Amino acid sequence: MSEAATEPALCLQADVCKVLCHDLPRARDLDTALGLIEAVRQARLGDGLLTVNIDAAPDGPQDGDTIELQRLWTSNPDAYPVGGRKRKTMTPWTRQLLRGGELFVGEGDAVLREVFDDHARIASLGLHAVLNVPLLDAGRCLATFNVLGSRPRWLPQERMLVQLLAVLATPWVLRAAAASTRA
Repeated sequence: MSEAATEPALCLQADVCKVLCHDLPRARDLDTALGLIEAVRQARLGDGLLTVNIDAAPDGPQDGDTIELQRLWTSNPDAYPVGGRKRKTMTPWTRQLLRGGELFVGEGDAVLREVFDDHARIASLGLHAVLNVPLLDAGRCLATFNVLGSRPRWLPQERMLVQLLAVLATPWVLRAAAASTRA
């Protein structure tokens, strides 16, 4: 059997495709676009959280020891309000996601405790796994698309869906990030 035949398939129903292929391109702003993406995420993955963070100083030096992130969008503004900031030091997570532009998969409470300072808040929301997808511009991570779920592990097709949603969100996020740095 070929390797492709053993990979799990990512199947999207017609209603999801309509949202992503018809409604999303017609969205007029970031909130509308990410609201559509969040509706698909929630319908396919259930309870969870979606946030998008941008590099608060994208034109700053890339060899520093800290990176400041600012929340651009959230599906739960009570727990994680837009505009919230967090300073990240150089850790394996930072090097992988923010510097290396590679997907971070965090599964289980122990991993979340190790990686995130706000792990208690995450746990209080009933969330046990995260996918942090780098949003790239010319190969450089300018933002992150962060999905947390109530499951302890992600299925391969769930990872693929989140990465697809992140790619679809990228132009909206990069436009909003550019506008916020000009403001």
